Amino acid sequence: MMIRRFVDWFFAPSQKLIVEEIDTYSKLIELQDRITALEAENVETSNCLYELMNSIDAVDARIDILTAEQWIKETKDNV
Repeated sequence: MMIRRFVDWFFAPSQKLIVEEIDTYSKLIELQDRITALEAENVETSNCLYELMNSIDAVDARIDILTAEQWIKETKDNV
C-alpha cells in the first residue's frame, strides 16, 4: 500500500508551472564571462596591493634612515 502511494506520487504530474525555459548554454557563457572579469579584477587588486606594500616599505626604510641620522647627530652633540 505504501509503495503504491509512493509510485502514484512519483509519477503524478508536477503541480508547479514552468514559467520560462532556461537556456543553459547562454547561462554558462555568462558565468564564464563573469569569471574572466573577476580574475582580471583580482590580478589588478593584487598588483595594487603589492605596489602599496612596496611604497609602505620604502617609506618605512626612509623613516629608519632619518631616525638613525637624528640619533647619530644627537649622540655626537652630547659627547
